[in-house]
Amino acid sequence: MKIIKISIILVLMTLISSCADFVKTGLDQVGSYESIFQNKRLGIITNHTAYNRADQYIADIFADMPDVTVTALFGPEHGIRGVEGGRRTTDLVDEPEFDIPVYSLYGKNLKPTPEMLKDIDVLVFDIQDIGARFYTYISTMSLALEAAAEQGKTFVVLDRPNPINGRQVEGNILEPQFSTFVGLHPIPVRHGMTVGELAQMFNDQGWLKDGVKADLKVIPLEGWRRTLWYDQTGLKFIKTSPNMPDVETAAVYPGICLLEGTNISEGRGTDTPFLLFGAPWIDAQKLASRLNNLNPAGIRFEPTSYTPNGSKYRNQRCFGIKIILTDRDRFEPYWCGINIVNTIYQMYPQQFEWRIAHFDRLCGSASIREAIIAQSSLETLRSNWQDELNRFLKIREKYLLY
Repeated sequence: MKIIKISIILVLMTLISSCADFVKTGLDQVGSYESIFQNKRLGIITNHTAYNRADQYIADIFADMPDVTVTALFGPEHGIRGVEGGRRTTDLVDEPEFDIPVYSLYGKNLKPTPEMLKDIDVLVFDIQDIGARFYTYISTMSLALEAAAEQGKTFVVLDRPNPINGRQVEGNILEPQFSTFVGLHPIPVRHGMTVGELAQMFNDQGWLKDGVKADLKVIPLEGWRRTLWYDQTGLKFIKTSPNMPDVETAAVYPGICLLEGTNISEGRGTDTPFLLFGAPWIDAQKLASRLNNLNPAGIRFEPTSYTPNGSKYRNQRCFGIKIILTDRDRFEPYWCGINIVNTIYQMYPQQFEWRIAHFDRLCGSASIREAIIAQSSLETLRSNWQDELNRFLKIREKYLLY
């Protein structure tokens, strides 16, 4: 009897693994939606992540589609090749490899202009997101969706998985006065949605400028479940930006990114950004002990030292923490990030510095910083944002595709 039970379990595990291995992205399935694109001029908002399972690039796939003309490409932050270090570029990018215009949406204009769209019938969006509100690719998508609505263009999202799963949702809702390119809409930091689901929400909730709505179509994923992390999909993870090399980094990013709003190094300029943090004046052993005593779920802190070759403290020895994920399904990155900032602030009030505007933009609120400075209860702070988070979850439910 035990042998039969074990066999059944093994079969079920094999089936689950098999399903995960056959996740298909929207790009994998464009051939079944050719009617949307036939006899149309396409503009494609994309970057180096837009490959299908056969390692074919999006521009080549559409170029080979009958009766379809690709007239322009648009790149987000880090450029169409994903190699630029977050710097602004000119609007028209010199890309001799392509014989069509390549526009930057991280230059003078963050949103496609009417001139950029004049020879386009359909705007296609296909970029791998990370699952955090302040990762700017979803802001690019929202502004392009808005431009499509204003100019009467169809907007098509080729959906991709949320790499840190589509089940866990965490954080406070962005307040309207903190709406910027690192967070445009009233969603939490960890939203647990795919780009296709987010596009439907942005469009249908009236969150675009003047409440405009685009003719939006989403080509969905096949075989994806909300519990899956990207490394369980069978898809190859492509480094989504210069400091986002793998799924482990993406898992901690919604919290450790808050350190960008301080004078603490978040590990940029090393081989493991966001998995390290520190400063020249930190006692690594004491900080690790203080953080581990908080008993955070799914994570452990180890003392370390490192020398970044760029960003904060360039070529200076930093002492701090190496993050060890022990259970990523239980880990709460945003809450952990808040507690890390709070702990360092308490330990080093003289050396710690805020980059106030940026920290508040990342949080979507001034309340987190103010609570840390006042040393008020962070648990009360989290409890206070729960009602708004619950309202968001009800809105979110309407747009979930999987």
